[in-house]
Amino acid sequence: MSLAERYEIVRRSIAAACARVDRDPGAVRLVAVTKYAPIDAVRELVDLGHRDLGESRPQQLIERAKLFESRELSWHLIGTLQRNKARKVLPVTTTIHSADDLRLLQTLERLADELRLRPQVLIEVNVAGEAAKQGFSPDVLYSVWPRILELRNLDLRGLMTMAPYSDDPETARPVFRSLRILRDELSQRGSLTLAELSMGMSGDYEVAIEEGATIVRLGSSLFGE
Repeated sequence: MSLAERYEIVRRSIAAACARVDRDPGAVRLVAVTKYAPIDAVRELVDLGHRDLGESRPQQLIERAKLFESRELSWHLIGTLQRNKARKVLPVTTTIHSADDLRLLQTLERLADELRLRPQVLIEVNVAGEAAKQGFSPDVLYSVWPRILELRNLDLRGLMTMAPYSDDPETARPVFRSLRILRDELSQRGSLTLAELSMGMSGDYEVAIEEGATIVRLGSSLFGE
C-alpha cells in the first residue's frame, strides 16, 4: 500500500471517529511522527499537502527542520526534552508536547524571554502512572498548578498523555477520558483555557478522538511498520 493510500485511510478514519461523537474533523490535527520514516517518505507526505510533523529526538528535529526550511511546516517535539537542549530546539519547534516537569517549564520560560519567543507548550501527564513513562502525575500537577500559572512567556496550550500499550484500543479509553477531565478541572483553576489534548497514537487514535483528542500522533499508520 502506498503512503498516499495510507494517508487517505487515516484521514477517513479520523473523520469517521469524529462523526461517531458529533465532532468536526477540522478540530482534530494529525501530527505525522517521522521518527523512523526515511526522508524521502517525509518529502512525499509534505508533497501530499501535510504540514504537521512530529519528532521524538531533538537533534533529529533540528536537522530535519533545516532540510525543509523552505516549506511552511509545523514541527512538533513529542519526545523527552532535556533542559540543556531546549535553547537549540525552541527556534525551530512550533509545539513542544513533552513538558514533563516544573524545572523544564521554568527553563523554557527563561529561554523564551531571552530569545523573544512565545512557544506553544503542552504539559505531559502520566495519567496511567507507568514507571517507565515521563510526565507529571495528576496529583503533582494539581500541587504545582499555581506556579505554572505564573509563567508568562509560554503559550500553554493543553495536555498530552500516552496510554499503556495494548492490542485492545478500548483499554486506553479510561486514560484519555481522565486526561480530558483533568484538563477541564485545571481550566477552572485559572486563566488558561487548555484547548489542546494531544493523545492517541496509531493503535488507539480513534478512541482518543472519541474522548476529545484535538491532536493525534501517528507514525506506523502512515509510514508502515
